[in-house]
Amino acid sequence: MPISSRSSKSSLRRLLENLKSQQRLIYAAVTCSILNKLFDLAPPVLIGLSVDVVVREQSSWLARFGLITVPTQLAFLAIASFLIWSAESLFEYLYGVLWRNLAQSAQHNLRLKAYKHLQKLEMAFFEAGNTGRIMTVLNDDINQLERFLDHGANQILQLSTTVLFVGGAMAFVAPGIALFSFIPIPLILWGSVYFQKLLSPRYREVRERAGDLSARLSNNLGGILTIKSFVTESWELERMRIDSHAYRQSNKNAIKLSAAFIPLIRFAILFAFLAILILGGLQAWQGSLGVGTYSFLVFITQRLLWPLTTLGNTLDEYQRSMASTNRVLDLIDTPISIYGGQIRVSPKDIRGEISFENVNFNYKDRDLLLEDFSLKIKAGTTVGIVGATGSGKSTLVKLLLRLYSINSGKILLDSVPIDSLDLADLRRCFSLVPQEVYLFCGTVSENIAYGNKDLPNSAIVNAAELSESIEFIDSLPQGFNTIVGERGQRLSGGQRQRIALARAIIKEAPVLILDEATAAVDNETEAAIQRSLSRLRVNRTTIVIAHRLSTVRSADSIIVMDQGRIVEQGKHEDLISNSGPYYDLWRVQAGLIS
Repeated sequence: MPISSRSSKSSLRRLLENLKSQQRLIYAAVTCSILNKLFDLAPPVLIGLSVDVVVREQSSWLARFGLITVPTQLAFLAIASFLIWSAESLFEYLYGVLWRNLAQSAQHNLRLKAYKHLQKLEMAFFEAGNTGRIMTVLNDDINQLERFLDHGANQILQLSTTVLFVGGAMAFVAPGIALFSFIPIPLILWGSVYFQKLLSPRYREVRERAGDLSARLSNNLGGILTIKSFVTESWELERMRIDSHAYRQSNKNAIKLSAAFIPLIRFAILFAFLAILILGGLQAWQGSLGVGTYSFLVFITQRLLWPLTTLGNTLDEYQRSMASTNRVLDLIDTPISIYGGQIRVSPKDIRGEISFENVNFNYKDRDLLLEDFSLKIKAGTTVGIVGATGSGKSTLVKLLLRLYSINSGKILLDSVPIDSLDLADLRRCFSLVPQEVYLFCGTVSENIAYGNKDLPNSAIVNAAELSESIEFIDSLPQGFNTIVGERGQRLSGGQRQRIALARAIIKEAPVLILDEATAAVDNETEAAIQRSLSRLRVNRTTIVIAHRLSTVRSADSIIVMDQGRIVEQGKHEDLISNSGPYYDLWRVQAGLIS
Protein backbone atom coordinates (compact mmCIF):
# COMPACT_ATOMS: atom_id res chain seq x y z
CA MET A 1 0.00 0.00 0.00
CA PRO A 2 2.04 2.97 -1.26
CA ILE A 3 2.01 6.34 0.48
CA SER A 4 0.15 8.27 -2.20
CA SER A 5 -3.24 9.36 -0.89
CA ARG A 6 -3.67 13.00 -1.90
CA SER A 7 -5.72 15.35 0.28
CA SER A 8 -7.88 18.09 -1.23
CA LYS A 9 -6.58 20.53 1.40
CA SER A 10 -3.57 22.74 0.71
CA SER A 11 -0.22 21.56 1.98
CA LEU A 12 0.17 24.56 4.29
CA ARG A 13 -3.29 24.11 5.78
CA ARG A 14 -2.65 20.43 6.42
CA LEU A 15 0.65 21.29 8.09
CA LEU A 16 -0.90 23.93 10.35
CA GLU A 17 -3.65 21.53 11.39
CA ASN A 18 -0.98 19.07 12.47
CA LEU A 19 0.91 21.78 14.40
CA LYS A 20 -1.99 22.94 16.57
CA SER A 21 -0.09 22.03 19.72
CA GLN A 22 2.61 24.53 18.67
CA GLN A 23 0.25 27.49 18.17
CA ARG A 24 1.77 29.68 20.89
CA LEU A 25 5.27 29.12 19.53
CA ILE A 26 4.07 29.91 16.00
CA TYR A 27 2.38 33.15 17.09
CA ALA A 28 5.46 34.24 19.06
CA ALA A 29 7.80 33.50 16.13
CA VAL A 30 5.52 35.32 13.65
CA THR A 31 5.29 38.36 15.95
CA CYS A 32 9.06 38.60 16.39
CA SER A 33 9.67 38.26 12.64
CA ILE A 34 7.24 41.09 11.85
CA LEU A 35 8.63 43.38 14.58
CA ASN A 36 12.19 42.70 13.45
CA LYS A 37 11.30 43.66 9.88
CA LEU A 38 9.51 46.84 10.99
CA PHE A 39 12.59 47.97 12.91
CA ASP A 40 14.77 46.89 9.98
CA LEU A 41 12.77 49.19 7.69
CA ALA A 42 13.32 52.21 9.96
CA PRO A 43 16.86 53.25 8.79
CA PRO A 44 15.65 54.68 5.43
CA VAL A 45 13.15 56.77 7.39
CA LEU A 46 15.96 57.99 9.66
CA ILE A 47 18.11 58.79 6.63
CA GLY A 48 15.28 60.78 5.07
CA LEU A 49 14.72 62.67 8.32
CA SER A 50 18.47 63.36 8.67
CA VAL A 51 18.66 64.82 5.15
CA ASP A 52 15.50 66.83 5.88
CA VAL A 53 17.10 68.24 9.06
CA VAL A 54 20.31 69.25 7.29
CA VAL A 55 18.53 70.82 4.30
CA ARG A 56 15.55 72.53 5.99
CA GLU A 57 17.02 73.03 9.49
CA GLN A 58 14.44 74.75 11.79
CA SER A 59 11.63 74.09 9.29
CA SER A 60 12.23 70.35 9.10
CA TRP A 61 9.54 67.77 9.78
CA LEU A 62 10.94 67.06 13.28
CA ALA A 63 10.68 70.77 14.17
CA ARG A 64 6.90 70.35 14.28
CA PHE A 65 7.34 68.30 17.47
CA GLY A 66 9.25 71.00 19.39
CA LEU A 67 12.77 70.00 18.35
CA ILE A 68 13.82 73.41 17.03
CA THR A 69 17.61 73.36 16.81
CA VAL A 70 19.55 71.15 14.44
CA PRO A 71 21.75 69.63 17.22
CA THR A 72 18.61 68.72 19.18
CA GLN A 73 17.08 67.07 16.14
CA LEU A 74 20.27 65.15 15.35
CA ALA A 75 20.56 64.05 19.01
CA PHE A 76 17.00 62.74 18.84
CA LEU A 77 17.77 60.84 15.63
CA ALA A 78 20.90 59.35 17.22
CA ILE A 79 18.96 58.11 20.25
CA ALA A 80 16.17 56.77 18.01
CA SER A 81 18.75 54.99 15.84
CA PHE A 82 20.32 53.35 18.88
CA LEU A 83 16.95 52.16 20.17
CA ILE A 84 15.80 50.95 16.75
CA TRP A 85 19.03 49.04 16.07
CA SER A 86 18.87 47.48 19.55
CA ALA A 87 15.24 46.43 19.05
CA GLU A 88 16.02 45.02 15.62
CA SER A 89 18.89 42.96 17.04
CA LEU A 90 16.76 41.75 19.96
CA PHE A 91 13.89 40.59 17.77
CA GLU A 92 16.29 39.01 15.27
CA TYR A 93 17.71 36.94 18.12
CA LEU A 94 14.22 36.06 19.37
CA TYR A 95 12.82 35.04 15.99
CA GLY A 96 15.95 33.00 15.29
CA VAL A 97 15.52 31.07 18.53
CA LEU A 98 11.74 30.72 18.18
CA TRP A 99 11.71 29.53 14.55
CA ARG A 100 14.48 27.03 15.20
CA ASN A 101 12.71 25.75 18.30
CA LEU A 102 9.53 25.48 16.26
CA ALA A 103 11.41 23.61 13.52
CA GLN A 104 12.83 21.16 16.05
CA SER A 105 9.50 20.70 17.83
CA ALA A 106 7.59 20.27 14.58
CA GLN A 107 10.16 17.78 13.31
CA HIS A 108 10.08 15.84 16.58
CA ASN A 109 6.29 15.80 16.90
CA LEU A 110 5.59 14.94 13.26
CA ARG A 111 8.14 12.14 13.25
CA LEU A 112 6.67 10.63 16.42
CA LYS A 113 3.12 11.11 15.13
CA ALA A 114 3.99 9.47 11.81
CA TYR A 115 5.81 6.59 13.51
CA LYS A 116 3.01 6.08 16.03
CA HIS A 117 0.49 5.91 13.19
CA LEU A 118 2.81 3.67 11.18
CA GLN A 119 2.86 1.09 13.98
CA LYS A 120 -0.94 0.90 13.90
CA LEU A 121 -1.13 0.06 10.20
CA GLU A 122 -1.87 -3.50 9.18
CA MET A 123 0.79 -5.84 7.79
CA ALA A 124 -0.62 -5.47 4.28
CA PHE A 125 0.65 -1.88 4.24
CA PHE A 126 4.23 -2.98 4.93
CA GLU A 127 4.06 -5.85 2.47
CA ALA A 128 2.77 -3.59 -0.31
CA GLY A 129 5.09 -0.71 0.58
CA ASN A 130 8.82 -0.38 0.78
CA THR A 131 10.97 0.10 3.86
CA GLY A 132 13.36 2.45 2.08
CA ARG A 133 10.51 4.75 0.99
CA ILE A 134 9.09 4.83 4.51
CA MET A 135 12.53 5.65 5.89
CA THR A 136 12.80 8.53 3.41
CA VAL A 137 9.50 9.94 4.65
CA LEU A 138 10.42 9.65 8.33
CA ASN A 139 13.90 11.12 7.86
CA ASP A 140 14.59 13.11 4.68
CA ASP A 141 11.10 14.53 4.18
CA ILE A 142 10.70 15.64 7.78
CA ASN A 143 14.21 17.13 7.72
CA GLN A 144 13.24 19.09 4.59
CA LEU A 145 10.34 20.62 6.52
CA GLU A 146 12.73 21.49 9.36
CA ARG A 147 14.97 23.40 6.96
CA PHE A 148 12.03 25.45 5.69
CA LEU A 149 10.82 26.35 9.19
CA ASP A 150 14.38 27.32 10.12
CA HIS A 151 14.65 29.94 7.35
CA GLY A 152 11.94 29.97 4.70
CA ALA A 153 8.92 30.75 6.89
CA ASN A 154 10.63 33.83 8.36
CA GLN A 155 11.65 35.03 4.89
CA ILE A 156 8.08 34.82 3.61
CA LEU A 157 6.76 36.74 6.61
CA GLN A 158 9.37 39.46 6.38
CA LEU A 159 8.88 39.80 2.64
CA SER A 160 5.12 40.21 3.12
CA THR A 161 5.69 42.76 5.90
CA THR A 162 8.06 44.72 3.66
CA VAL A 163 5.59 44.91 0.77
CA LEU A 164 2.68 45.97 3.00
CA PHE A 165 4.38 48.57 5.16
CA VAL A 166 6.84 50.01 2.65
CA GLY A 167 4.19 50.13 -0.04
CA GLY A 168 1.83 51.91 2.35
CA ALA A 169 4.50 54.43 3.41
CA MET A 170 5.42 55.22 -0.20
CA ALA A 171 1.80 55.68 -1.16
CA PHE A 172 1.39 58.08 1.78
CA VAL A 173 4.38 60.35 1.12
CA ALA A 174 4.42 60.31 -2.70
CA PRO A 175 1.42 58.50 -4.25
CA GLY A 176 2.25 59.51 -7.81
CA ILE A 177 5.79 58.19 -7.80
CA ALA A 178 4.91 55.20 -5.62
CA LEU A 179 2.63 53.98 -8.39
CA PHE A 180 5.68 53.18 -10.54
CA SER A 181 7.19 51.05 -7.78
CA PHE A 182 3.95 49.09 -7.52
CA ILE A 183 3.72 48.27 -11.23
CA PRO A 184 6.18 45.31 -11.11
CA ILE A 185 4.63 43.78 -7.97
CA PRO A 186 1.59 42.15 -9.71
CA LEU A 187 3.96 40.83 -12.38
CA ILE A 188 6.28 39.44 -9.70
CA LEU A 189 3.40 37.86 -7.80
CA TRP A 190 1.89 36.39 -10.96
CA GLY A 191 5.28 35.02 -11.94
CA SER A 192 5.76 33.57 -8.48
CA VAL A 193 2.39 31.77 -8.59
CA TYR A 194 3.03 30.60 -12.15
CA PHE A 195 6.48 29.26 -11.30
CA GLN A 196 5.07 27.68 -8.15
CA LYS A 197 2.55 25.68 -10.19
CA LEU A 198 5.27 24.57 -12.57
CA LEU A 199 7.67 23.64 -9.77
CA SER A 200 5.21 21.73 -7.58
CA PRO A 201 5.01 18.53 -9.71
CA ARG A 202 8.76 18.67 -10.34
CA TYR A 203 9.57 18.67 -6.63
CA ARG A 204 7.02 15.95 -6.02
CA GLU A 205 8.91 13.88 -8.57
CA VAL A 206 12.21 14.73 -6.83
CA ARG A 207 10.87 13.29 -3.55
CA GLU A 208 9.61 10.18 -5.35
CA ARG A 209 13.03 9.61 -6.93
CA ALA A 210 14.64 10.16 -3.51
CA GLY A 211 12.37 7.43 -2.15
CA ASP A 212 13.40 5.07 -4.97
CA LEU A 213 17.07 5.72 -4.26
CA SER A 214 16.64 5.15 -0.53
CA ALA A 215 14.74 1.94 -1.21
CA ARG A 216 17.53 0.67 -3.45
CA LEU A 217 20.15 1.43 -0.80
CA SER A 218 18.10 -0.22 1.94
CA ASN A 219 17.50 -3.37 -0.11
CA ASN A 220 21.11 -3.68 -1.20
CA LEU A 221 22.58 -3.18 2.26
CA GLY A 222 20.15 -5.73 3.66
CA GLY A 223 21.04 -8.20 0.92
CA ILE A 224 24.81 -7.63 0.84
CA LEU A 225 25.52 -11.32 1.48
CA THR A 226 23.46 -12.34 -1.56
CA ILE A 227 25.15 -9.67 -3.68
CA LYS A 228 28.60 -10.90 -2.71
CA SER A 229 27.77 -14.58 -3.10
CA PHE A 230 26.28 -14.06 -6.58
CA VAL A 231 29.12 -11.66 -7.53
CA THR A 232 26.60 -9.04 -8.70
CA GLU A 233 28.41 -5.98 -7.36
CA SER A 234 28.79 -4.47 -10.85
CA TRP A 235 25.17 -5.16 -11.73
CA GLU A 236 23.93 -3.57 -8.49
CA LEU A 237 26.24 -0.60 -9.01
CA GLU A 238 24.66 -0.08 -12.43
CA ARG A 239 21.15 -0.26 -10.95
CA MET A 240 22.22 2.23 -8.30
CA ARG A 241 23.65 4.48 -11.04
CA ILE A 242 20.31 4.42 -12.87
CA ASP A 243 18.32 5.35 -9.75
CA SER A 244 20.83 8.03 -8.75
CA HIS A 245 20.79 9.45 -12.29
CA ALA A 246 16.98 9.60 -12.21
CA TYR A 247 17.16 11.52 -8.92
CA ARG A 248 19.79 13.87 -10.34
CA GLN A 249 17.77 14.42 -13.53
CA SER A 250 14.62 15.25 -11.54
CA ASN A 251 16.59 17.80 -9.55
CA LYS A 252 18.10 19.26 -12.74
CA ASN A 253 14.63 19.74 -14.24
CA ALA A 254 13.46 21.56 -11.11
CA ILE A 255 16.65 23.66 -10.84
CA LYS A 256 16.49 24.69 -14.51
CA LEU A 257 13.06 26.20 -13.95
CA SER A 258 13.65 27.71 -10.51
CA ALA A 259 16.94 29.33 -11.62
CA ALA A 260 15.13 31.26 -14.39
CA PHE A 261 12.88 33.05 -11.92
CA ILE A 262 15.31 35.53 -10.32
CA PRO A 263 16.76 37.02 -13.57
CA LEU A 264 13.24 37.74 -14.86
CA ILE A 265 12.25 39.37 -11.58
CA ARG A 266 15.36 41.58 -11.59
CA PHE A 267 14.32 43.24 -14.87
CA ALA A 268 10.89 44.06 -13.46
CA ILE A 269 12.53 45.57 -10.37
CA LEU A 270 15.00 47.57 -12.49
CA PHE A 271 12.11 49.25 -14.32
CA ALA A 272 10.55 50.46 -11.03
CA PHE A 273 13.86 51.62 -9.59
CA LEU A 274 14.75 53.64 -12.69
CA ALA A 275 11.31 55.25 -12.70
CA ILE A 276 11.67 56.39 -9.08
CA LEU A 277 15.28 57.49 -9.62
CA ILE A 278 14.48 59.67 -12.65
CA LEU A 279 10.95 60.93 -11.91
CA GLY A 280 11.61 61.47 -8.20
CA GLY A 281 14.94 63.18 -8.96
CA LEU A 282 13.28 65.54 -11.43
CA GLN A 283 10.57 66.46 -8.91
CA ALA A 284 13.14 67.04 -6.16
CA TRP A 285 15.19 69.19 -8.58
CA GLN A 286 12.10 71.21 -9.47
CA GLY A 287 11.23 71.65 -5.75
CA SER A 288 7.88 69.81 -5.87
CA LEU A 289 9.31 66.96 -3.77
CA GLY A 290 11.36 67.37 -0.61
CA VAL A 291 14.99 66.24 -0.75
CA GLY A 292 14.48 64.22 2.44
CA THR A 293 11.40 62.57 0.95
CA TYR A 294 13.30 61.79 -2.25
CA SER A 295 16.16 60.26 -0.22
CA PHE A 296 13.63 58.19 1.67
CA LEU A 297 12.01 56.99 -1.57
CA VAL A 298 15.33 55.96 -3.16
CA PHE A 299 16.42 53.97 -0.12
CA ILE A 300 13.02 52.48 0.63
CA THR A 301 12.54 51.36 -2.97
CA GLN A 302 15.56 49.15 -2.54
CA ARG A 303 14.01 47.74 0.62
CA LEU A 304 10.72 47.11 -1.18
CA LEU A 305 11.84 45.65 -4.47
CA TRP A 306 15.23 43.98 -4.05
CA PRO A 307 13.98 41.51 -1.39
CA LEU A 308 11.57 40.27 -4.06
CA THR A 309 14.57 38.77 -5.86
CA THR A 310 14.77 36.26 -3.00
CA LEU A 311 11.18 35.23 -3.66
CA GLY A 312 12.38 32.63 -6.13
CA ASN A 313 14.67 30.94 -3.59
CA THR A 314 12.02 31.20 -0.90
CA LEU A 315 9.33 29.67 -3.10
CA ASP A 316 11.83 27.05 -4.21
CA GLU A 317 12.43 26.07 -0.58
CA TYR A 318 8.70 26.30 0.14
CA GLN A 319 7.82 23.93 -2.71
CA ARG A 320 10.45 21.42 -1.64
CA SER A 321 9.18 21.48 1.94
CA MET A 322 5.51 21.21 0.94
CA ALA A 323 6.27 18.26 -1.34
CA SER A 324 7.94 16.58 1.64
CA THR A 325 5.18 17.68 4.02
CA ASN A 326 2.55 16.08 1.80
CA ARG A 327 4.38 12.78 1.88
CA VAL A 328 4.64 12.88 5.69
CA LEU A 329 0.99 13.86 6.13
CA ASP A 330 -0.14 11.29 3.55
CA LEU A 331 1.51 8.67 5.75
CA ILE A 332 -0.21 10.06 8.85
CA ASP A 333 -3.55 10.12 6.99
CA THR A 334 -3.26 6.53 5.76
CA PRO A 335 -6.43 4.88 7.13
CA ILE A 336 -6.10 2.25 9.85
CA SER A 337 -8.13 -0.84 8.95
CA ILE A 338 -7.72 -2.88 12.15
CA TYR A 339 -9.09 -1.43 15.38
CA GLY A 340 -9.27 -3.06 18.78
CA GLY A 341 -12.48 -3.72 20.71
CA GLN A 342 -13.62 -2.34 24.03
CA ILE A 343 -13.18 -5.43 26.21
CA ARG A 344 -10.07 -5.32 28.40
CA VAL A 345 -8.47 -8.60 29.47
CA SER A 346 -5.42 -9.67 31.45
CA PRO A 347 -3.24 -12.52 30.16
CA LYS A 348 -3.37 -14.01 33.67
CA ASP A 349 -7.12 -14.51 33.31
CA ILE A 350 -6.95 -16.23 29.91
CA ARG A 351 -7.13 -20.02 29.78
CA GLY A 352 -6.09 -20.21 26.13
CA GLU A 353 -9.00 -21.88 24.35
CA ILE A 354 -8.99 -20.91 20.66
CA SER A 355 -11.80 -21.40 18.12
CA PHE A 356 -11.98 -20.65 14.40
CA GLU A 357 -15.62 -20.72 13.27
CA ASN A 358 -16.41 -20.69 9.53
CA VAL A 359 -13.56 -18.28 8.79
CA ASN A 360 -13.11 -16.95 5.26
CA PHE A 361 -9.95 -15.06 4.35
CA ASN A 362 -7.82 -14.06 1.40
CA TYR A 363 -4.83 -11.78 1.00
CA LYS A 364 -5.40 -8.68 -1.09
CA ASP A 365 -5.69 -9.38 -4.84
CA ARG A 366 -5.33 -13.15 -4.24
CA ASP A 367 -7.71 -16.09 -4.28
CA LEU A 368 -9.58 -17.22 -1.18
CA LEU A 369 -7.16 -19.07 1.12
CA LEU A 370 -9.41 -20.09 4.01
CA GLU A 371 -13.00 -21.04 3.18
CA ASP A 372 -15.44 -21.91 5.98
CA PHE A 373 -12.42 -22.86 8.06
CA SER A 374 -13.22 -24.21 11.53
CA LEU A 375 -10.83 -25.41 14.24
CA LYS A 376 -11.02 -25.69 18.01
CA ILE A 377 -7.93 -25.82 20.23
CA LYS A 378 -8.57 -26.72 23.84
CA ALA A 379 -6.95 -24.70 26.59
CA GLY A 380 -3.65 -26.11 27.88
CA THR A 381 -3.13 -28.49 24.96
CA THR A 382 -0.33 -28.65 22.41
CA VAL A 383 -1.40 -28.61 18.78
CA GLY A 384 0.93 -29.19 15.84
CA ILE A 385 0.04 -27.75 12.43
CA VAL A 386 1.76 -29.20 9.37
CA GLY A 387 1.31 -29.03 5.63
CA ALA A 388 2.92 -27.90 2.41
CA THR A 389 4.15 -24.33 1.89
CA GLY A 390 1.21 -22.05 1.15
CA SER A 391 -1.35 -24.26 2.85
CA GLY A 392 -2.30 -21.49 5.33
CA LYS A 393 -0.44 -22.56 8.48
CA SER A 394 1.24 -19.24 9.25
CA THR A 395 -1.87 -17.37 8.13
CA LEU A 396 -3.72 -18.79 11.14
CA VAL A 397 -1.17 -17.14 13.44
CA LYS A 398 -1.46 -13.80 11.64
CA LEU A 399 -5.24 -13.91 11.98
CA LEU A 400 -5.00 -14.84 15.68
CA LEU A 401 -2.81 -11.79 16.33
CA ARG A 402 -5.12 -9.69 14.15
CA LEU A 403 -2.32 -8.68 11.83
CA TYR A 404 -4.99 -9.13 9.14
CA SER A 405 -8.77 -8.94 9.29
CA ILE A 406 -10.88 -11.93 8.28
CA ASN A 407 -13.51 -11.58 5.55
CA SER A 408 -16.20 -13.35 7.56
CA GLY A 409 -16.67 -15.84 10.38
CA LYS A 410 -15.36 -15.67 13.94
CA ILE A 411 -12.15 -16.27 15.84
CA LEU A 412 -12.64 -16.68 19.58
CA LEU A 413 -10.30 -16.64 22.56
CA ASP A 414 -11.94 -18.22 25.61
CA SER A 415 -15.30 -17.94 23.80
CA VAL A 416 -14.86 -14.16 23.27
CA PRO A 417 -14.53 -12.84 19.66
CA ILE A 418 -11.01 -11.47 19.32
CA ASP A 419 -12.20 -8.37 17.42
CA SER A 420 -14.11 -7.30 20.56
CA LEU A 421 -10.94 -7.41 22.68
CA ASP A 422 -8.56 -4.51 23.18
CA LEU A 423 -5.90 -5.04 20.51
CA ALA A 424 -2.89 -4.62 22.81
CA ASP A 425 -4.47 -6.91 25.46
CA LEU A 426 -5.16 -9.54 22.80
CA ARG A 427 -1.57 -9.58 21.57
CA ARG A 428 -0.24 -9.78 25.12
CA CYS A 429 -1.93 -13.18 25.32
CA PHE A 430 0.40 -14.67 22.70
CA SER A 431 4.15 -15.36 22.75
CA LEU A 432 5.37 -15.80 19.19
CA VAL A 433 8.63 -17.39 18.09
CA PRO A 434 8.79 -16.82 14.32
CA GLN A 435 10.88 -18.64 11.74
CA GLU A 436 12.77 -15.46 10.84
CA VAL A 437 13.88 -14.17 14.24
CA TYR A 438 14.50 -10.44 14.50
CA LEU A 439 16.98 -9.39 17.16
CA PHE A 440 17.55 -5.71 17.84
CA CYS A 441 21.04 -4.22 17.88
CA GLY A 442 21.84 -4.42 21.58
CA THR A 443 22.99 -6.93 24.15
CA VAL A 444 21.82 -10.51 24.57
CA SER A 445 20.23 -9.50 27.85
CA GLU A 446 18.32 -6.60 26.25
CA ASN A 447 16.98 -8.86 23.52
CA ILE A 448 15.78 -11.52 25.97
CA ALA A 449 14.11 -8.89 28.17
CA TYR A 450 12.67 -7.00 25.18
CA GLY A 451 9.67 -4.96 26.28
CA ASN A 452 10.42 -5.49 30.00
CA LYS A 453 12.71 -2.64 31.09
CA ASP A 454 12.66 -3.36 34.82
CA LEU A 455 13.13 -7.13 34.63
CA PRO A 456 15.59 -8.51 37.22
CA ASN A 457 18.68 -10.33 35.96
CA SER A 458 17.56 -13.51 37.69
CA ALA A 459 14.47 -13.69 35.43
CA ILE A 460 16.63 -13.21 32.32
CA VAL A 461 19.04 -15.95 33.42
CA ASN A 462 16.11 -18.25 34.23
CA ALA A 463 14.62 -17.71 30.74
CA ALA A 464 18.02 -18.46 29.19
CA GLU A 465 18.21 -21.71 31.17
CA LEU A 466 14.70 -22.78 30.18
CA SER A 467 15.45 -22.11 26.50
CA GLU A 468 18.80 -23.93 26.82
CA SER A 469 20.61 -20.75 25.78
CA ILE A 470 22.73 -20.37 28.90
CA GLU A 471 25.61 -22.51 27.67
CA PHE A 472 26.31 -20.62 24.46
CA ILE A 473 25.63 -17.24 26.14
CA ASP A 474 28.28 -17.97 28.77
CA SER A 475 30.73 -18.76 25.97
CA LEU A 476 30.24 -15.34 24.33
CA PRO A 477 32.96 -12.69 24.92
CA GLN A 478 30.84 -10.58 27.28
CA GLY A 479 28.20 -13.16 28.12
CA PHE A 480 24.78 -11.55 28.53
CA ASN A 481 26.33 -8.15 27.74
CA THR A 482 27.56 -9.24 24.30
CA ILE A 483 26.29 -7.01 21.47
CA VAL A 484 24.41 -9.21 18.97
CA GLY A 485 24.77 -6.78 16.04
CA GLU A 486 22.13 -5.58 13.60
CA ARG A 487 19.39 -8.22 13.24
CA GLY A 488 21.50 -10.44 15.50
CA GLN A 489 24.00 -11.12 12.72
CA ARG A 490 26.81 -11.94 15.18
CA LEU A 491 24.89 -15.02 16.33
CA SER A 492 24.13 -18.22 14.45
CA GLY A 493 20.60 -19.07 13.31
CA GLY A 494 20.16 -21.60 16.10
CA GLN A 495 21.41 -19.16 18.72
CA ARG A 496 18.99 -16.50 17.51
CA GLN A 497 16.12 -18.99 17.70
CA ARG A 498 16.93 -19.85 21.31
CA ILE A 499 17.19 -16.15 22.23
CA ALA A 500 13.73 -15.69 20.65
CA LEU A 501 12.42 -18.63 22.70
CA ALA A 502 13.85 -17.06 25.88
CA ARG A 503 12.15 -13.81 24.92
CA ALA A 504 8.84 -15.66 24.57
CA ILE A 505 9.35 -17.30 27.97
CA ILE A 506 9.84 -13.88 29.59
CA LYS A 507 6.50 -12.72 28.19
CA GLU A 508 4.64 -15.45 30.15
CA ALA A 509 1.67 -15.39 27.77
CA PRO A 510 -1.05 -18.06 28.10
CA VAL A 511 -0.60 -19.07 24.43
CA LEU A 512 2.81 -19.99 23.00
CA ILE A 513 3.22 -20.09 19.21
CA LEU A 514 6.23 -21.54 17.41
CA ASP A 515 5.97 -20.69 13.72
CA GLU A 516 8.52 -22.84 11.89
CA ALA A 517 10.93 -22.20 14.76
CA THR A 518 13.00 -25.30 13.91
CA ALA A 519 12.88 -25.04 10.12
CA ALA A 520 16.39 -23.62 9.72
CA VAL A 521 18.24 -25.04 12.72
CA ASP A 522 20.45 -28.08 13.15
CA ASN A 523 19.39 -31.28 14.90
CA GLU A 524 21.12 -30.30 18.15
CA THR A 525 19.26 -26.96 18.32
CA GLU A 526 15.97 -28.66 17.41
CA ALA A 527 16.51 -31.15 20.25
CA ALA A 528 17.25 -28.27 22.64
CA ILE A 529 14.09 -26.45 21.57
CA GLN A 530 12.10 -29.69 21.98
CA ARG A 531 13.39 -30.12 25.53
CA SER A 532 12.50 -26.52 26.32
CA LEU A 533 9.08 -26.95 24.75
CA SER A 534 8.28 -29.99 26.88
CA ARG A 535 8.72 -27.80 29.98
CA LEU A 536 7.09 -24.66 28.62
CA ARG A 537 3.85 -26.17 27.38
CA VAL A 538 2.74 -27.22 30.85
CA ASN A 539 -0.47 -25.28 31.73
CA ARG A 540 -0.15 -23.34 28.51
CA THR A 541 -1.84 -23.61 25.11
CA THR A 542 0.90 -24.28 22.57
CA ILE A 543 0.66 -24.08 18.79
CA VAL A 544 3.61 -25.53 16.88
CA ILE A 545 3.75 -24.89 13.15
CA ALA A 546 6.41 -27.02 11.52
CA HIS A 547 7.72 -28.63 8.37
CA ARG A 548 9.71 -31.14 10.39
CA LEU A 549 7.20 -33.67 11.68
CA SER A 550 9.60 -34.69 14.46
CA THR A 551 8.89 -31.28 16.02
CA VAL A 552 5.17 -32.02 16.43
CA ARG A 553 5.36 -35.76 17.08
CA SER A 554 4.56 -35.42 20.79
CA ALA A 555 1.70 -32.93 20.31
CA ASP A 556 -1.73 -33.71 21.78
CA SER A 557 -3.21 -33.18 18.33
CA ILE A 558 -1.76 -32.67 14.87
CA ILE A 559 -3.58 -30.70 12.18
CA VAL A 560 -2.68 -31.46 8.56
CA MET A 561 -3.54 -28.59 6.20
CA ASP A 562 -3.71 -28.42 2.42
CA GLN A 563 -4.74 -25.33 0.44
CA GLY A 564 -6.42 -23.72 3.43
CA ARG A 565 -8.34 -26.83 4.50
CA ILE A 566 -7.87 -29.38 7.29
CA VAL A 567 -7.42 -32.73 5.58
CA GLU A 568 -6.42 -34.76 8.66
CA GLN A 569 -6.39 -34.38 12.42
CA GLY A 570 -5.27 -36.60 15.27
CA LYS A 571 -2.29 -37.91 17.26
CA HIS A 572 0.93 -38.94 15.56
CA GLU A 573 0.35 -42.68 15.97
CA ASP A 574 -3.24 -42.46 14.73
CA LEU A 575 -2.27 -40.44 11.66
CA ILE A 576 0.50 -42.92 10.82
CA SER A 577 -1.94 -45.80 11.02
CA ASN A 578 -4.42 -43.94 8.76
CA SER A 579 -1.91 -44.03 5.86
CA GLY A 580 -3.12 -40.61 4.70
CA PRO A 581 -1.35 -37.35 3.80
CA TYR A 582 0.49 -37.21 7.15
CA TYR A 583 1.77 -40.75 6.66
CA ASP A 584 3.06 -39.79 3.20
CA LEU A 585 4.88 -36.75 4.66
CA TRP A 586 6.36 -38.94 7.41
CA ARG A 587 7.67 -41.49 4.94
CA VAL A 588 9.29 -38.76 2.81
CA GLN A 589 11.02 -37.16 5.82
CA ALA A 590 12.06 -40.54 7.19
CA GLY A 591 13.74 -41.30 3.85
CA LEU A 592 11.49 -44.28 3.14
CA ILE A 593 10.46 -42.84 -0.24
CA SER A 594 12.09 -40.28 -2.52
